[in-house]
Amino acid sequence: MKRKVIIDCDPGIDDSLALMLALSMDELEVLGITIVCGNSPVEMGFENAKKVLKQMNRLDIPVFQGADQPLKRDYVNALDTHGADGLGESFLEAVPGYEQKKNAVEFLEEALIQGGCSVIALGPMTNLARLIRVNPHAFELTEEIVSMGGNYKSHGNCSPVAEYNYWADPDAAALVYETAWEMQKKIHMVGLDVTRQIVLTPDLLEYMKRLQPQTGSFVQAITKFYFDFHWKQEHLIGCVINDPLAVAYFADRSLCSGFEAYTAIETGGISIGQTVVDAMHFYQKEPNSVILTEVDALRFFTAFFGKVLGINPEKPDLLPALVRYGTNLPCSREQGEK
Repeated sequence: MKRKVIIDCDPGIDDSLALMLALSMDELEVLGITIVCGNSPVEMGFENAKKVLKQMNRLDIPVFQGADQPLKRDYVNALDTHGADGLGESFLEAVPGYEQKKNAVEFLEEALIQGGCSVIALGPMTNLARLIRVNPHAFELTEEIVSMGGNYKSHGNCSPVAEYNYWADPDAAALVYETAWEMQKKIHMVGLDVTRQIVLTPDLLEYMKRLQPQTGSFVQAITKFYFDFHWKQEHLIGCVINDPLAVAYFADRSLCSGFEAYTAIETGGISIGQTVVDAMHFYQKEPNSVILTEVDALRFFTAFFGKVLGINPEKPDLLPALVRYGTNLPCSREQGEK
């Protein structure tokens, strides 16, 4: 049975890869895509989402524009990471029209009230925070929330302690996590501790192109800038593709493991955006989050290649090739020899 889901995102290179994965998965029914300011301004994110939908032949899925500013702090985009167009300076042809009468919060409210729907949040949590302010009951009806954001023991990516999505709108993230605690809900935090292990290497990208030239070339076009950024910033040969892991984990819970804890988000000072994970239960509060700490990167890439490229993940030479080309992928001797 397909799980109904709304993808709240800020495309963004890795958001776009996550959308490609979600739209390729038989397990998911994507009801709509809601856009928030983050990696790119909300208008740019709206345009980029349409470009991905066109690439995937899925322009039947509606896209809704949401918040264009954080709740309180000034908006700081991440175009230095994602390129002037938010899609790696691929400057793909625009997809005209497609505007919706509803905004993102109105769509979220309506879909969640109808029931049986989850949210995968791949950007700042501003849309969800605004939903809480407008209709907390609708938020409470969310079946599940998976959020790509935060970090537990890993260092931050926009400050020593903070991950970008929560840093960009810490007040929104704080409100969502605190409301989850009040409603006895748990947010699945797919943070940098696990996403840093999901590295698309040049060899893996070349392998994608060999398996499916059209899709592989599209991925190459939108990630080249990302590759260059990661080399300049971290001397990493490849690029971390954070957001697709959140989608894959939503569909297959066994990809990652972690622990439950109460988590709060710092909203000011030198540690703004930091996720304070009470792993030792100091606050004596019930958990409001599932903090992911381990990931099977090899299984992720097997699923990612299988779904996005439309090939059978049981293809006899797929697993050994991924082990060979994905130099960062941990695997057992038995996995490598299959």
